[in-house]
Amino acid sequence: MPETEGSGAPSGAPSGAEAEVVDLCRELIAIDTSNYGDMSGPGEREAAEYVAGKLDEVGIEPRVLESAPGRTSVIARIPGEDPSRAPLLVHGHLDVVPADAADWTYDPFSGEIADGCVWGRGAVDMKDMDAMALAVFRDRVRSGRRPPRDVVLAFLADEEAGGSYGAQWLVANHPELFADCSEAISEVGGFSFTVEENRRLYLIETAEKGIAWMRLKARGTAGHGSMVNDDNAVTELAEAVARLGRHEFPVRLTKTVRTFLEEVCDAFGIPFDEENPEEVLSRLGPIAGMIGATLRNTLNPTVLEGGYKANVIPGSAGAQVDGRFLPGMEEEFFAEVDRLLGPNVEREFIHHLPSVETDFEGGLVSAMARALEEEDPGSRAVPYCLSGGTDAKSFQRLGIRNYGFAPLRLPPELNFSGMFHGVDERVPVDALRFGARVLDRFIDMS
Repeated sequence: MPETEGSGAPSGAPSGAEAEVVDLCRELIAIDTSNYGDMSGPGEREAAEYVAGKLDEVGIEPRVLESAPGRTSVIARIPGEDPSRAPLLVHGHLDVVPADAADWTYDPFSGEIADGCVWGRGAVDMKDMDAMALAVFRDRVRSGRRPPRDVVLAFLADEEAGGSYGAQWLVANHPELFADCSEAISEVGGFSFTVEENRRLYLIETAEKGIAWMRLKARGTAGHGSMVNDDNAVTELAEAVARLGRHEFPVRLTKTVRTFLEEVCDAFGIPFDEENPEEVLSRLGPIAGMIGATLRNTLNPTVLEGGYKANVIPGSAGAQVDGRFLPGMEEEFFAEVDRLLGPNVEREFIHHLPSVETDFEGGLVSAMARALEEEDPGSRAVPYCLSGGTDAKSFQRLGIRNYGFAPLRLPPELNFSGMFHGVDERVPVDALRFGARVLDRFIDMS
């Protein structure tokens, strides 16, 4: 998929990793790896074989691992200059959420270049980072530039459904592949937020909320719809779901969130009001929704199930709820959930994954900040908490410190957070090339 004249791609003759990162991203997008949360999708096998081929082509030996038919991950280890140091893990996922082409400006699996962007499902979540890692390490091996320490590359299955066939399976069945890694970088961090024309904050993910996808069930007395029934499972469930959906948890400022808000206030030259932290959100434009969700725990009912005929009262009714809890708030969160459900509604987990938080300090953080500043003078790296979840939750179990660092310098008008799982997902060509340059510098400093 070579770039063409008039495609919207910038002019110039990029070299090194920049020379192929765009085409790698487009080719990965063109491989449909839609994850429907079950085994009905195409899986990641084709994309994994593509990645393995690109690694093998330059002499990086890939290990292809399949947890179930078609659910495939690729692991490779690149030797560094100092084998006594703990390796760095660089991981990304190959699966994407589904997309309906009828809703998109360009086919979501075309990798089209238009208006200076690569369009398609996975452009930011997260085949852009997969392409950056491939491009950077292919170039480094071809040019004989070894990293300061060993690097473990992981291209993973099933992140979009919690990682049961990807990171979770690998950590449970092949922990030796990662056990000596001390730190990791991956998605949803390192992207820019413009304060003014030549001043940008780069958000490094150091924390993410825990996940509690829950299935609810209420039981009652089945009967004829014409009868009086004060033990109606649908009524019991509906009232519990309404309590959950309307509940607003109190604001809880975690270490990461507080630091982020203080940094934003400092960048804009305004005081930080601890009593009204939500006031800062008005300065954040499109990312306000993502940041706002990290001020408190959240609950959102997403599925209702109950009954099969208008005149039959069912004996049970069910629902599904998406719960997210802040680091350190899990016990408080579930106590409130159970209070809201009441004694007559049961809950069980569909997915239950921990929160993640690490300190924004140390040599790796300094390397991120320096690599960004060298490519974007005057930039400032700041920590933030992700409202969603990533494969960091699995690697945390091995004691690995996780950071979101997929560097992108973005135009201020782009609704970046809206690209995740959204229609017309796209990433600027310039941002991809910027990311490849920063990632390459970072590896040298890490």
